[in-house]
Amino acid sequence: MAYFLKKTKLKNRTYLAIYESFYSHEKKGTAHRCYRSLGSVETLTAGGMADPVAFFQAEVDSLNQAKKAGGTPKISAVSPLIYMGYFPLKSIMEKLKVKKYMDLFKLTNDFQFDLYGLLSSLVYARSVNPCSKLRTFHEVLPSLFHPCNYSYDQLLDGLSFLGANYEKIAELFTAQTSAAYGISTDRTYFDCTNFFFEIDREDGFRMKGPSKENRKDPIVGLGLLLDSNLVPVGMKMYPGNESEKPVLREVVSQMKKQHNIDGRTIHVADKGLNCAENIAFSKKAGDGYLFSKAVKMLPEKEKAWVLLDQGFQEVRDKKGKLLYRYKSCIDRFPYGILHEGKMKTIFLTEKRLLTYSPSLAAKKKHEINRMVEKAKSLTLSQAKRKDFGESGKYVSFTDGEGGKASVSMNQKAIDRDLKFAGYNLLVTSETEMADQDIYSTYHNLWRIEESFKIMKSDLDARPAYVQKEDSIKGHFLVCYIAVLLERILQFHVLENKYSTSDIFDFLKNFRVVKAENKYINTTVYSDFINDLSEKFHLPLTNYFLSETQLKSILNYSI
Repeated sequence: MAYFLKKTKLKNRTYLAIYESFYSHEKKGTAHRCYRSLGSVETLTAGGMADPVAFFQAEVDSLNQAKKAGGTPKISAVSPLIYMGYFPLKSIMEKLKVKKYMDLFKLTNDFQFDLYGLLSSLVYARSVNPCSKLRTFHEVLPSLFHPCNYSYDQLLDGLSFLGANYEKIAELFTAQTSAAYGISTDRTYFDCTNFFFEIDREDGFRMKGPSKENRKDPIVGLGLLLDSNLVPVGMKMYPGNESEKPVLREVVSQMKKQHNIDGRTIHVADKGLNCAENIAFSKKAGDGYLFSKAVKMLPEKEKAWVLLDQGFQEVRDKKGKLLYRYKSCIDRFPYGILHEGKMKTIFLTEKRLLTYSPSLAAKKKHEINRMVEKAKSLTLSQAKRKDFGESGKYVSFTDGEGGKASVSMNQKAIDRDLKFAGYNLLVTSETEMADQDIYSTYHNLWRIEESFKIMKSDLDARPAYVQKEDSIKGHFLVCYIAVLLERILQFHVLENKYSTSDIFDFLKNFRVVKAENKYINTTVYSDFINDLSEKFHLPLTNYFLSETQLKSILNYSI
């Protein structure tokens, strides 16, 4: 392909322009485009140019020689790949209108960069290609369509500032989510998880405690609160050696205070957060609760009711397969709470829903038998107590002569766990709530587990690659906002018609490569991208995209 001088006659004047020929995929042949307009010969001659045609022909020859000398194009150190899948998150972020509030931080801080631009770009980068902050800065941010005008040191400083103020910023996003989409708090879902750090020493924030992955490394805890629409409305981070049970009270109280919520809300959480203090907190606040409860920890009288094979109703699928059985009762149950330094027993009227799932029973029995076999093997090899791990609950350790422990299988503990495998007990203050409503409400908790999975898997929240407490909090704030935007997209924009995996596949894989004069869409076709293209009326499935089309996609307003 080459340059040439084009002469066009119009109204007794001759106009000159340098044109470039190139291969057109649309025409499947050679096409031409204007490289530079030069004006008319008459005007150029009047301006003192002796022979405009010869002068610009020489320039054309020079351009062609330079192009020929350039030889075959070589690969560049800069990747031609451009991430575009974050455009729905960008649109939602702009609809939340948080920038004007983020800009207020400039009044009390001497920032030499745009804090909102830094936060938003880190959220987009985390969504399309999660990796370390160093790789994010050098590899991912340059591949976003819009430029990021800050240095790596500014990135780290900004991340630390975000972490130091993460509760304020999370509150800001909740308030703006409420204004743009509304939040519903008649039922709130809460759960905690933790993230391990592969370090040797604790530092006051990363502390050793009960790990979800049964790791011995220091951990940090994170509590997450969802509203009735299963959209995040609150988060709280805490040292790994602290109990997660008080976090529920703190986060719910904070949310209600910050957003002037005076209506009644039902706190939904799993058995790990079921304690008398949390139940008393819900009652005192005029709220309700729906918790699960460990069946094997019940008093003998209640265990007898669990095992009584009467009063059950069955739920089966279309083929007649038993999914689960359930029965319920309403009664007054005792709880011990600390009052003025002394334990006090109170009685609360509750509805209790018991379910039995054959599939859950089979899974639990398999796990129990696997631990029993492990315990037997370790017993025969005379292993140390610490080597048994969780399987140690099926072993009795008795001190023998010379201080050496005698080890034997605890058959009573094994039989007890096998007997109660498959049962789950839900306790609630909502005595008027229908059994099926209780069941479905509680089982929405899997959305919190999914949110944690998004952080840990889709967003690669661990390892964090940062060390200071504020930087760690800033890192998880970025992950939290990414989950929030994804949830808004999933539930409010796409009306829960698509799975989380569909959405993240699109966010990560909708990419283009800049060619000579256009962009090539490298995304693999899917029903999701086709549906999204039709819903948003955007050329997301086009193979070739112009810069104008890319800008229309990136500036799309949801």
